Amino acid sequence: MSEFDFAILGAGAMGSIVGAHLARAGHRVAMLARGARAEALERHGLTIRGLAEFTTPVHTVRNPAALTSAGALIVATKTPGTAEALAALKDAEFGVTLSIQNGPLKNELLAQAFGAAHVLGALADTSGELLPGGEVLFTRNVNIMIGELDGSESARARDLAATIDASGVRAAATREIVTLEWSKFCAWVGLMALSVTTRAETWKYLSDPDAALVLVRLVRDVGALAGALGIRLSDRAVLPAASLCSLPESAAVETVLGKGREYRASAPQHRMSSLQDLLAGRPLEVNETLGYALERAVQLRLTLPMLECFRHLVAGIDRARRAGAP
Repeated sequence: MSEFDFAILGAGAMGSIVGAHLARAGHRVAMLARGARAEALERHGLTIRGLAEFTTPVHTVRNPAALTSAGALIVATKTPGTAEALAALKDAEFGVTLSIQNGPLKNELLAQAFGAAHVLGALADTSGELLPGGEVLFTRNVNIMIGELDGSESARARDLAATIDASGVRAAATREIVTLEWSKFCAWVGLMALSVTTRAETWKYLSDPDAALVLVRLVRDVGALAGALGIRLSDRAVLPAASLCSLPESAAVETVLGKGREYRASAPQHRMSSLQDLLAGRPLEVNETLGYALERAVQLRLTLPMLECFRHLVAGIDRARRAGAP
């Protein structure tokens, strides 16, 4: 029997939301955290606000080497430093591993660390924000999708999704996880780039015609990469990636503007986690996401000018903001 049912690597907004709900539901959860965040969890537990309102105690692990086993490892850290974080868990045994980080690189890193047979694909259309007092504001609860990377159907994916869903965080199993991960990634690249360049709430740049045009062209660049890799896109993402890549450009822009109206009505305070990181002086997820995509494009001899431009622009914004941070 494993030491814990779930080990959550990363106690930021997403890790805290998933970990708190699982712990409240009675599962044995280990939150891997350090520093002030670990101390806060040990003293006060996990507090969720917004879509759910509760506080729950949780077991905190400061030293990853002290963890021996868990039924499932869920990686919820920001992408920088993931390989090093996983290396610290090399001696632990996990029944299955999955990551709800941004971008496709996460699956490759998990396979390198624990073997491909132990990896499930996953994505989170779920949002939250770690507040200054340590509470987490739970703002969006659409779905966590989980599935086998080879497209097969499996009991472990179904059972894991059902367990998370029963805890209060919506989740479902799918055989299209690679399609959905890349569809989300196409949308995320555009949203991330616009969030850190405009520093605005999500609805504002989705509602602006010029910003929407830039976003569409970014989505299309990443969509071209997915196509070159033989990956089909879907509209089942935070933005309809397949349509944004196939519609005439003017119609694609109108589609984004429609999403802006939806966000203004339903989530007017929504801010991308990338914008939260920028304003807090935390490193942006550049090399492991935009940089990863650009490297794959170069390998395939694809020219993706918008992606290349924003990879350099966002990296420059990241360095400039952190250089001036107190």
